[in-house]
Amino acid sequence: MAEKGNRPDRDEYGYLCPVDSRWSDNDIYGHINNVVYYSYFDSTINRYLIEQGGLDIHDGEHIAYVVSSGCDYLEAAAYPDSLSVGMKVDKLGNSSVRYGLALFGAEGPAKATGFVVHVFVNRQSGRPVSIPAPLRAALEKLV
Repeated sequence: MAEKGNRPDRDEYGYLCPVDSRWSDNDIYGHINNVVYYSYFDSTINRYLIEQGGLDIHDGEHIAYVVSSGCDYLEAAAYPDSLSVGMKVDKLGNSSVRYGLALFGAEGPAKATGFVVHVFVNRQSGRPVSIPAPLRAALEKLV
């Protein structure tokens, strides 16, 4: 576990998404396995992009690829904890965005912090494209 000092609070994030922990998220050590945090982060990002930015994950011309990610684990979470993920935009580029993320329990500061970098690409060619206007507008709200 990383150092617990200076852990962020919910109010540092422009978007909060509830996450249901599941029995299968726990590992043999009795806490949510580290890889599951990435799943929570990915689901939060995509929910925001779909609901707020109009991302069409099935038929849209543009999609986003994860090109980098990381997580610092500050305090264990375990099923049946009530959780939420906070999301903000740390950097908004022409074709890429770096999200700042945090996992919270029902109370208190972050249990984990992380980041994900997306590059927006044309679905057919896989080549980078400028972030489409509706998505950019949604992401600007979280800068």
